[in-house]
Amino acid sequence: MPLRLIFMGTPDFAVPTLLELVAHGHEIAAVYTRAPKPAGRGMKLQPTPVEQEARRLGIPVLTPSSLKTPEAQDEFRAHDADAAVVVAYGMILPQAILDAPKLGCFNLHASLLPRWRGAAPINRAVMSGDAETGVMVMKMDVGLDTGDVAMVERLTITDKMTASDAHDALARLGADLMVRSMAALERGSLRLTKQSEAGVTYAAKIEKAEAKIDWSKPAPAVLRHIHGLSPFPGAWSEVPVDGEAARVKLLRCEPAKGTGAPGTLLDDQLTIACGDGAIRIVELQRAGKAPMKTADFLRGTPLKPPLRFS
Repeated sequence: MPLRLIFMGTPDFAVPTLLELVAHGHEIAAVYTRAPKPAGRGMKLQPTPVEQEARRLGIPVLTPSSLKTPEAQDEFRAHDADAAVVVAYGMILPQAILDAPKLGCFNLHASLLPRWRGAAPINRAVMSGDAETGVMVMKMDVGLDTGDVAMVERLTITDKMTASDAHDALARLGADLMVRSMAALERGSLRLTKQSEAGVTYAAKIEKAEAKIDWSKPAPAVLRHIHGLSPFPGAWSEVPVDGEAARVKLLRCEPAKGTGAPGTLLDDQLTIACGDGAIRIVELQRAGKAPMKTADFLRGTPLKPPLRFS
């Protein structure tokens, strides 16, 4: 028998899991997501990606501002769900909510726990030079990503991979993993393993102050910093254009040969010296402009050595 589920999620990352659960015949009693926020030039209220998909599918949507009130908890219990599936919901679940579904609440987390518990696991894995990341399904408890793990899928992080690339790959892997986990839960065969106490790290929320590029670092660290913040908030540097410092977001780069003072432009293809080695910029974005390839950028803004990024 398919499970009766409550789905709790907010961003694009959660949408594939919702769609896969529906496609595999599970009954989604309700979708919980964050309330619409003003966005765009007109600052109109914009529903979350999960809400948009849920309404398209005809699933009831709830956007409570808190799950701590008796009223919200009674409403949650009234769905009479077998389990809740949580994917980047963005709100902590109190114990009364965790206890409500018959079989528990199951979270899809985008890291290889216990590494990178917390808010920004994909960015932190890329920025820190990790060789791999992954997705895990865990049965939730009141701790921050401390629950027992059910299933895992791994993903190699290459030097070509940005946080956006990893995000999209993990969203697909995670959707399949959650469907398999719910199938095992339905059969009564889902096995849970306690997380290790060793190797715990926390993926703090990305702060805009972190986005400025430090060219004194070695080239591999600069590359991973750029890729780990791409496309948002975007790692940035300032470069002289027409006698003024222009802020440019660097979105994608590759290892390159060359040496020089950190931040120095080494050729006419946007190869930039780092503290050790160099990188070549592949994609970038000026303020108020769309992202563009390096060749397109240089046609409109020719840059030549010995110019320096700061």
